[in-house]
Amino acid sequence: RLSALATPEDCVSLQVFNAKTAELISHHQVEINQSFPKEGWVEEDPREIMQSVHECIERTCEKLCKLNIDVSNIKAVGVTNQRETTLVWDKDTGEPLYNAIVWLDLRTQSTVERLINKAPGRNKNHLRHKTGLPISTYFSAVKLRWLLDNVDEVHEAFLSQRAMFGTVDSWIIWCLTGGKNGGVHCTDVSNASRTMLFNIHTMDWDPELCRYFDIPMEILPSVRSSSEIYGWMVSSDTPHITLRCLGDQSAALVGQMCFNEGQAKNTYGTGCFLLRNTGTKPVISDHGLLTTVAYKLGKDEPACYALEGSVAIAGAVVRWLKDNMGMVQSSSEIEKLAAAAGTSYGCYFVPAFSGLYAPYWEPSARGIICGLTQFTNRNHLAFAALEAVCFQTREILDAMNQDSGVPLTQLKVDGGMTSNRLLMQLQADILCIPVVRPTMSETTALGVAMAAGAAEGVGVWSLSPGQLPHVTSERYEPQINSEESEYRFARWKKAVQKAMNWETTEPCYNGSGKSLHTGSDFSC
Repeated sequence: RLSALATPEDCVSLQVFNAKTAELISHHQVEINQSFPKEGWVEEDPREIMQSVHECIERTCEKLCKLNIDVSNIKAVGVTNQRETTLVWDKDTGEPLYNAIVWLDLRTQSTVERLINKAPGRNKNHLRHKTGLPISTYFSAVKLRWLLDNVDEVHEAFLSQRAMFGTVDSWIIWCLTGGKNGGVHCTDVSNASRTMLFNIHTMDWDPELCRYFDIPMEILPSVRSSSEIYGWMVSSDTPHITLRCLGDQSAALVGQMCFNEGQAKNTYGTGCFLLRNTGTKPVISDHGLLTTVAYKLGKDEPACYALEGSVAIAGAVVRWLKDNMGMVQSSSEIEKLAAAAGTSYGCYFVPAFSGLYAPYWEPSARGIICGLTQFTNRNHLAFAALEAVCFQTREILDAMNQDSGVPLTQLKVDGGMTSNRLLMQLQADILCIPVVRPTMSETTALGVAMAAGAAEGVGVWSLSPGQLPHVTSERYEPQINSEESEYRFARWKKAVQKAMNWETTEPCYNGSGKSLHTGSDFSC
């Protein structure tokens, strides 16, 4: 049996799978608090993350005992995580030196603009030939640079050679393998490729990139494949269990068994992430997509790459309607409201709360709701919010089809939002292709469990094509004509243009001359 420890944006969850059947045997989940200390800032407490990890382990062990399953039957644990979320900790005390800066945090916007301004031709794609990524607040390098520049504890720890950098996987693995008493400081290629410090061709940290961001290489973790033994868990409850990791979207690609070039999946969580396997050669996008390392399933195996379209706000728009606007008491109510309307009645919602990611990479965009009339009510707004998720997916799917030259004929989907049947039908209608959803929703956890079980020295899971587990699925067929779909999509594109160039880094002042700066890295 295999365990998968997953850390999506707002929770830690532990799933246990049967390596022969891919059956989910047991699971436990703990919510994590996110804090928003200033406008555009998003943080998590690294201590709370580890407390939640230990709670998940303890509760899952208790559940396995109630099922008369011996914990010693667990052969390996795979860790899957938010890829770009950034931490720095003290290797001597084992304590984090600041909160984790979450991937969609915007505090580094002025830093990003300075970097782009100094690039030849002010080109945000100046480093894409090495990293596959545009210069953006999204990735870890600028978050790490901010920590070194603005947090005294981090700067002092670096000067005294005590600082360790990592994404969430590195922090969890280091803690679980001993922490300050010999913990393993490592990451895998899928996480490293999201830092802007990693060369996706040489498959290692790049000295030139590190100099560009002025990042000291000595604080970086070692880079490993996605399927090998990194170390052993130090725990009285779970002795002799090995660890390895895989970034969350790469894990979902594996869990959806997209091992062949051209296969793709879309994950609907806080954000939305569409990945298409491009095989063993990286494809550089001409249409605003990212080139990323999908996985490397063994030390001596070749790396596989993917084209990725990243959307910052998907499920987060539902949470905003619930928490900020008080429209619903629970996220599940959105489907009922939207179904009651059956249409947005010409209302379009562009949830650019963190700017726009793929294919625009426009940090100055902000959220906008347009097309309102006196007839518009909260049901129409709920429908428009779900449509927004689908329209954003359509934009990145169109870009992916242009880059590949081979249009997708169906889209595999997963993630928490896929339980919303109305959303899935809307997605099929707007894409004009079938949408296929597995009945077992934990595909990200399944993917990292498969990679863990396939590792040399574990060998309890085969990734050979003829031995992959069969997963049942639901299929949603388009139910509207393509002309209507195109009309609605064209209106959405018009709304997107209205959301552009809203934010600037020039300070705003009120009538008395006092700055209205809110404390973010940007001002107006």
